Amino acid sequence: MIRLLVGLGNPGPEYEATRHNAGFWFIDEVARTLGAHLVAERSYFGQVARVNMPHRADGPLWLLQPLTFMNLSGKSVGALARFFKIEPAEILVVHDELDLLPGQAKMKFGGSYAGHNGLKDIQAQLGPDYWRLRLGIGHPGVKAEVVHYVLRKPPLAEREAIDMVSEKVVQVLDMILACDMERAMSKVHAKPPKPKLPKPS
Repeated sequence: MIRLLVGLGNPGPEYEATRHNAGFWFIDEVARTLGAHLVAERSYFGQVARVNMPHRADGPLWLLQPLTFMNLSGKSVGALARFFKIEPAEILVVHDELDLLPGQAKMKFGGSYAGHNGLKDIQAQLGPDYWRLRLGIGHPGVKAEVVHYVLRKPPLAEREAIDMVSEKVVQVLDMILACDMERAMSKVHAKPPKPKLPKPS
């Protein structure tokens, strides 16, 4: 069962609309859907919401947006996880992903941090065995451009694609919280059925 949802990003209005904040956008969408209110908590170095959900035997769901800046995300995640005794396998970290196009999302468990500084710091605190939701932001095509690219605002069409796939993921949140990840992702990746052609008269 997932007990903690973490969205990665950078604090402050200058970063709010940048690609690197896709994880923050996702947590905002979850909070809106669940009627939760994120509040700054100094003890956990981030914005936190506690969501009491019916039919959950393992206690509340926690939402977290670290306010430490991306490179120190683990400081925030580690503080909250240790205090509430949340195991790494009960954590889902949502982050921007260069290797997926805007509008694509993929789930994975464990593995390397693949050059993502937020994941790198979380792994320094928790190890690699936690869940990740990768939200595609596309790649600039040149490695040297990556830093500038992730800290820039995407065009409207790309932002809409990222928001749309986030909404699709939130629609299957119950499956994700129950760790039914394959079923959840099959719903997110599913294409709408083709319309049936009318039978010839």
